[in-house]
Amino acid sequence: MESKETEDLPENPRIRANFLSLLTFWYTMPTFIRGLRHNLDSKDLYKTMKEHKSEPLGNKLYASWERELKNSRGNPSLMRALLRVFGWQFGFFGLVLFLAEGGLRTLQPLLLLKLISHFAHGSESTKIAFFYAGALILSVGLNVICKHPCMYGIWNLCFKARVSLSSMIYRKSLRLSRTALGAATSGHVVNLISNDVSRLDNNIFHAHFLWIGPLQTVLVTYLMYLQIGISAVLGVAFMLLFIPLQMYLGKKTSELRLKTALRTDKRMRMMNEIISGIQVIKMYAWERPFERLVAHARQKEVNAICHGSYIKGILSSFTTFLSRASIFLSLVGYVLLGQLLTPEVAFMVTAYYNVLQTTMMVFFPQAITQTAEILATIGRVQKFMLSEEVKETVINDDPMEVRPKKTRDDAEDRLLTPSIYTIKNTAFSEPSISITGLKAKWDTNCPDYTLDGVDLRVQSGTMLAVLGSTGSGKSSLIQAILGEMSAESGEIKVNGTMSYAAQEPWLFSGTIRENILFNQPMDRKRYDKVVRQCALDRDFELLRLNDKTLVGERGASLSGGQRMRISLARAVYREASIYLLDDPLSAVDSHVAKHLFEQCMRGYLRDRIVVLITHQRQFLQRVDQIVIMDKGKVCAVGTYDSLLKAGLDFSTILSEPEGEGQMEELSELEEVRSRLGSLSQPHNEERCNSEKSLLSIMDSCMEKINVERQESGNIGLRLYKKYFKSGGGLLAFLVMITFFVVSRSLIALGDYFLVYWVGKKRNGALQESNDTLALDHTIQNTGWSMSTEQKDIWLFTLITVFSIITTVTASFLIFNLARKCSIGLHNSIFNAISRASMYFFNTNPPGRILNRFSKDLGQVDEMLPVVMMDVIQTFLCLTGIVIIIAVVNPLLLTPTFLISIIFYKLRTFYLKTSRDVKRIDAIARSPVYSHLASSLSGLTTIRAFQAQRIMEAEFDGYQDTHSSAFYMFLSTSRAYAYWLDFLCVIYIAVTTLSFFTFPPTNAANVGLVITQALGLTGLVQFAMRQSAELENLMTAVERVVEYEAIEPEGELEAPVDKKPPESWPGQGKIVFDELSLRYIPNPKTKCVLKSLNFVIKPREKVGIVGRTGAGKSSLINALFRLSYNEGSILIDTWNTNEMGLHDLRSKISIIPQEPVLFSGTMRYNLDPFDEYSDDKLWRILEEVKLRDVVAKMSTGLQTKITEGGSNFSVGQRQLVCLARAILRENRILVMDEATANVDPQTDGLIQATIRNKFKECTVLTIAHRLHTIMDSDKVLVMDAGRVVEFGTPFELLTMAESKVFHGMALQTGQATYDELLKIAEKCSLAYHI
Repeated sequence: MESKETEDLPENPRIRANFLSLLTFWYTMPTFIRGLRHNLDSKDLYKTMKEHKSEPLGNKLYASWERELKNSRGNPSLMRALLRVFGWQFGFFGLVLFLAEGGLRTLQPLLLLKLISHFAHGSESTKIAFFYAGALILSVGLNVICKHPCMYGIWNLCFKARVSLSSMIYRKSLRLSRTALGAATSGHVVNLISNDVSRLDNNIFHAHFLWIGPLQTVLVTYLMYLQIGISAVLGVAFMLLFIPLQMYLGKKTSELRLKTALRTDKRMRMMNEIISGIQVIKMYAWERPFERLVAHARQKEVNAICHGSYIKGILSSFTTFLSRASIFLSLVGYVLLGQLLTPEVAFMVTAYYNVLQTTMMVFFPQAITQTAEILATIGRVQKFMLSEEVKETVINDDPMEVRPKKTRDDAEDRLLTPSIYTIKNTAFSEPSISITGLKAKWDTNCPDYTLDGVDLRVQSGTMLAVLGSTGSGKSSLIQAILGEMSAESGEIKVNGTMSYAAQEPWLFSGTIRENILFNQPMDRKRYDKVVRQCALDRDFELLRLNDKTLVGERGASLSGGQRMRISLARAVYREASIYLLDDPLSAVDSHVAKHLFEQCMRGYLRDRIVVLITHQRQFLQRVDQIVIMDKGKVCAVGTYDSLLKAGLDFSTILSEPEGEGQMEELSELEEVRSRLGSLSQPHNEERCNSEKSLLSIMDSCMEKINVERQESGNIGLRLYKKYFKSGGGLLAFLVMITFFVVSRSLIALGDYFLVYWVGKKRNGALQESNDTLALDHTIQNTGWSMSTEQKDIWLFTLITVFSIITTVTASFLIFNLARKCSIGLHNSIFNAISRASMYFFNTNPPGRILNRFSKDLGQVDEMLPVVMMDVIQTFLCLTGIVIIIAVVNPLLLTPTFLISIIFYKLRTFYLKTSRDVKRIDAIARSPVYSHLASSLSGLTTIRAFQAQRIMEAEFDGYQDTHSSAFYMFLSTSRAYAYWLDFLCVIYIAVTTLSFFTFPPTNAANVGLVITQALGLTGLVQFAMRQSAELENLMTAVERVVEYEAIEPEGELEAPVDKKPPESWPGQGKIVFDELSLRYIPNPKTKCVLKSLNFVIKPREKVGIVGRTGAGKSSLINALFRLSYNEGSILIDTWNTNEMGLHDLRSKISIIPQEPVLFSGTMRYNLDPFDEYSDDKLWRILEEVKLRDVVAKMSTGLQTKITEGGSNFSVGQRQLVCLARAILRENRILVMDEATANVDPQTDGLIQATIRNKFKECTVLTIAHRLHTIMDSDKVLVMDAGRVVEFGTPFELLTMAESKVFHGMALQTGQATYDELLKIAEKCSLAYHI
């Protein structure tokens, strides 16, 4: 599990860049040149810079948070912790920004005033005028030089804050208690990192304008007051009146952000569960109902997003009219006070309001909404950081113990408080476990204790077997020893180091060797021995890459038995004095179980404490001590013989009676054969071929894990078309564009009318222009009786009002269209995902799929509409500016044309690199989410191995790779913005100086052109950068729609003529005709099942057995058409290949190998679509022996089930799956090792329930316990993907020539074999009768 290292990459050129290169961003040029030459990929990244390293950043913030917790007196603030680490740098950049905005930009209108005055009156000499022009150009240039490095610094700082927060969230997630994790859900944690924390990258950008804006407003008002007196206050006051509204809307944005985040959490939790349980969902034919559930959750989420977007649209519309209205009010007040309006005053005021427009109308509202969102985000993260942790313990490390350096750390994760729970290593004392009066429970609200008054003592070298019925507290006992369950009272003392093998094996995406070593140092001799003891050597021999073969997320390419053996090997390889093994023998067949017990547990671990949960009675005589649990209490403790003498009847616990004789030992030869997978010599060669065939699944599929594809090239118009079509088609887009054009035209008309009105006021009563007379005449014809002044005010008011209406409408239209597009895109890709074959899920890690549904869709939802609106508005605005400049001075069209070509070329130059960098950035995110999701699913194992530091280092490594990609995007985009603004400075210089070469006839033209040109400085780079950002964000759309092309597995519903009748299958006869199966779409790959031919008669009960990996589960895959079938399966004469998948799957009930429960209530898990009454559900629960468990819970059927069903034991989860199967009342039932994780007594009860409830049904049962299938009508023995034996159990035990089944029965011991033979004989008589 090694993250992609960046150490072998070249050093970032910024590190060795000189001051001039840093100031001009020239160090980014090598990246642009490489991007121009070829498509960039992860090999083109640079080594992560020290300042961006995840580990030190996480350490700093975590230390600051710890200090905050210590000093806050119960009221910690994450914001204070962040400011303590990053605050002074943030403040420094704010100061620089204020000097640029408050100093240089505020100076520009004064210089413009002097320049216009020269051209209007010639009051200044040309030399002085040149000085003012030069000073104006210099102030613009210095503003660019100061502002861009400052903005880069803020962005870089926010990026580091995001990295440190992500690292801290991950560290916290590794410390979460099981209760807190159940409440938070892994979807919530993923969403915190993918959506919430990532807002820091953009949303603190303008935070300084919260204080710069008001200060600059005061300064500008004062400077205008010096020029036009009290009139300056009128316009500014009008502008300031809207600030309370902006603040109110900002508060609403924060509320909507929280609401959106909660709804996104809910959707992501559902997506995480759906992706994890997709195979079960397909088997249950639940795709469409889940699609409706997710679509409903998505609709609510997008509605909340859209409401927030509407507010952003309203705030954005303020920009377009407030500055113009303020200019109008100031100038009207100036004139009404009897002053003469001159071009100098008019354009100085206009220039000042343009300054305020950017600061107060653009950046200030953004600062309000962004700060509100950030505060909401930090609040959510803070709430998560205050979640309950597993309690600390005191660990006295063994000084003699050799451990890898990276796991030794003073801040090693702790588990329980010293007063209740202590661990000591075994340097000077014997290992032991001592539990006294332990009372503990998972749910603090539940009245019953999970462990109730447990007393237990285990001495050094003892092998302890823990027995008990399902839900008796066996696994909870191990969790308590590990420190995962908090003790309410009592004491646990553990003297020694521990290792742990979970009941549900946890594997991460990596090689088999990495999974076994789990970052322990390689000791070849010990490693080889452990591999042999865990019966993995044969599997390695058959793999082309041996133990270097890659396995998928959660070990997707392995069988349940293989996953368990690798998990066991990991536990055994770790040097420890105490080994806690949670039922590892249930997932493997009988002879592998015997090998593991004798060679590994009683052999390799003979001198250690071994706590083994098991349901296998044949091993009990070999253990040193037995603990029997019931309802959370220890009922009995002793040796096998002492418990028998005490009158304990093991049959009441295990329901597997056995004679007093000892188990027969196999000969040495038989032992070797059992390990190689055969009990009879004739099948040995076939067995080898069998395993080669089976393991070809891994060899061909997971050996080369499907690498995430990176697109290349331009974002074409076809992608934009697809995006808009998903939201209602091109007509909606055209309507929206029309409103934007009308809005911008009305704004331009307002500007024109203002110029006309100012000109009229200047001429005063001396003359009336023809235009004015015509306008007055037109208005008089309407019958209005108003003065000219009133008419002008009314006309301007109408233009302003209509511009406001059209602007707000256009904003609403674009956000509404974006909402529909987001919903359409999500529904289409969710449909594609739910229809994808299992091959897709086996070759794509869940984190990669979740990345599309979280980060990529998040960008499409929230960032894309805003950027799209910016692009449309800014380009329309630029068009207006160019037209005005061209009308005033046509000669300026030449430099305008030239600089436009340069802009276009520079944009192309930038986009070629930017698109690829953005794609690399998106791909580099996926491993971060995958690692997080994987870690949360294996939390107990990670903590048991004290591997938190290792996992944190892995996470930091993945973050560093992503940071390298993100920093490349950050530096190149800021360089692009800087270069664009610098070109604008040159254009402003050309425009300004052109008036000295070609003097204007009207001084007002100087003011008009220069004020328009000054607006270009930020506008052009913003427009170009946003247009580039639009293309970059469209890569998120590209990645989302890429999933639309996933090949579906087949039609869900068949045409009416091929649809089976409602009553089908009436009998339940199944015919396998030349059936072969492969897991890979490629027809040339080897088949795992090979030409199967057999018939299962109606109502027959068939047991399916075979060694781990023999093809048993593949047979079920073929029946449900989950993979790629050749040949046919006929059910009641209907060919399943020709019918729809839902037609088939809905008529077959399945109890899967791995029970899957979804977050929600017990009722929701039994009947997610409310098809049955409560009474029926209670009856079903009683039949599966769960009624008492559920009834004891305070809310009954409404009891909340945590993510993955973690508040129920694995056995209880399996019983819930059995209840689902009974509810469906189908004629065919499939049980895929469904009782492997329940005790034999519960197994017997389940079998009795099935015999009763499914008496008239065909039942296929895959099982490792021969007792489970011994009373079947027939047994099917699988080997090498073929059927080697098929007949009644009695026939196979007594008359079969190959004796494979006979050999498997002998593995259980002679006494058990005799009992199995009696059962088989009895059932055989009943079958033939």
